[in-house]
Amino acid sequence: MMAVSIFEQLKTEVLPTIPHNPGIYKYYDKDDTILYVGKAKDLRKRVASYFTKKHDTGKTRILVSKIARIEFSVVETEQDALLLENVLIKELQPRYNLLLKDDKSYPYICIKKERFPRVFITRNVYKDGSEYLGPYTSGYQVRTIIELLRELFTLRTCNFNLSDYNIKAGKFKVCLEYHIGNCKGPCAGLQTESDYNEMIVQIRKILKGNIASVIKYVKKEMDKAAENFEFEVAHDLKLKLKSLENYQSKSTVVNPKINNVDVFNIDENEKRAFISYLKVVNGTIIQTKVIELVKKLEETTEELLQFGILELRRQFESNSEELFLPVEMEFPDEKLKITIPQIGDKKKLLDLARKNAFYYKKQYEIKTQDRKRPSERRFEILNQLKKDLRLTELPQHIECFDNSNFQGAYPVASMVCFKDAKPSKKDYRHYKIKTVVGPDDFASMEEVVYRRYKRLRDEEKPFPQLIVIDGGKGQLSSAVKSLKELGVYNKMAIIGIAKKLEEIYVPNDSIPLYIDKRSESLKLIQQLRNEAHRFAITYHRNLREKGTLKSELEDIKGIGAKTADKLLTHFKSMEKIKTASEEELKEVVGLSQAKKIMGYFFKDE
Repeated sequence: MMAVSIFEQLKTEVLPTIPHNPGIYKYYDKDDTILYVGKAKDLRKRVASYFTKKHDTGKTRILVSKIARIEFSVVETEQDALLLENVLIKELQPRYNLLLKDDKSYPYICIKKERFPRVFITRNVYKDGSEYLGPYTSGYQVRTIIELLRELFTLRTCNFNLSDYNIKAGKFKVCLEYHIGNCKGPCAGLQTESDYNEMIVQIRKILKGNIASVIKYVKKEMDKAAENFEFEVAHDLKLKLKSLENYQSKSTVVNPKINNVDVFNIDENEKRAFISYLKVVNGTIIQTKVIELVKKLEETTEELLQFGILELRRQFESNSEELFLPVEMEFPDEKLKITIPQIGDKKKLLDLARKNAFYYKKQYEIKTQDRKRPSERRFEILNQLKKDLRLTELPQHIECFDNSNFQGAYPVASMVCFKDAKPSKKDYRHYKIKTVVGPDDFASMEEVVYRRYKRLRDEEKPFPQLIVIDGGKGQLSSAVKSLKELGVYNKMAIIGIAKKLEEIYVPNDSIPLYIDKRSESLKLIQQLRNEAHRFAITYHRNLREKGTLKSELEDIKGIGAKTADKLLTHFKSMEKIKTASEEELKEVVGLSQAKKIMGYFFKDE
């Protein structure tokens, strides 16, 4: 029973809170032991597949049955997810993950720190001052890039010590690479250091993401090979081009220059704060965690963050000497270096930590929202509406008006009533417009608002706290005019909602008020407007249908409205009246009128 309970809880409460972002997920059992680490392009879809699909293998079924808790971390790209998964599997060695026997790491491109720097592939990163770019998730990708760089630039491939003394002493001779045009012979003093370093500058730009020039070059060479009927060469270049177009030159989570750093960020609401932590070693995130703090007093963001930092560093026994933080703050340990990143890879790491804190906050809010009683949720929505519209009292009683007509015919209006943010259908009202001729929405609104609140005033019934008018400034002004004539304008708030951009208009202000499209308060106003529109349209349609049928019957000399009603009530439709026999008509309206109807519809016969 416990397993089923946990399974259902994960499926109904946790899954909906996981975002549709790239990232990694971790499964834990009831003893908080790590079971599995996985990566995903879309976290929610991937995690949901474990709970919604039938699994063929017994191991997967056992894994799912043991899951008691899910953690996740979002990243920027699918490549980042792959790299982080690799690191966490090595670090945590979960029971249900593949064992990494060879422990082979991903390849980097190294720009060696030396005179006339070499550019080559390596799987080892050393603290030798050289520049390591990567890691890359595809060996073919990184080899393609190196080959292209060597086609574009005349780089040396030898490992000679090209010191100024050795070159001037003539210790080296040019090799075959020079004679076939792949090198300009810096070893023999045939290429200056400044000329060579300019190539390195361009290579660095390309490796950091500016690969447009490389793609343009490959396309040009591919077209040239095709024109010369060198189809094998063209096909090879096409493969290289495809790889480059899919290539992502930098990973958010990896930069070898960032070493032994703790990254913290925070997101909070009125009751909770969520502190996100990333542990970065040799440029790679190796640990992630988000903790939740319950606010007791009016703690500042700095106080919450400081407490979270101390707790997380204690949990992970961190000895990092540098912290990346979103704000300046004093810290007890003066030896720690505090960095507030503004741009570049450091800022991306800080943003990633903030994103993880945000999703955990969102997960908490959805869970608590689902657990609230409907009355509590409705109260919160009304309270938010009060804030958004700057009302003086809670709008527990709201009335909304809408008009409907067809080319000026059958003009009607509707009023719907919401109490405590839910429909009160017994208070809904229909109105036939009496004083307006033709399609005049403004005058119709003025009439119906006047009639509604004159009646409430005369009968001394309570007024609503808020009136919503379906329409823009014109309809709102008409409604305000009626309220002023009745002397009740200051007794309640009134707004208009324009359909096109969902703009909210208030009296005496030409500039509309915009409420956040995701706000529950705007959704409530939209629900009121839609309900009033539905109610008006339904009433109008019924009147129009009855009016069309009655008018045709009433065209018969001697048949009035009451007789027409009687016929429609009995036969249900005009078609049945037309096909009825004289005897059938006689039973409903008598012989005299039956003969008149038969004579009208069958006069030719």
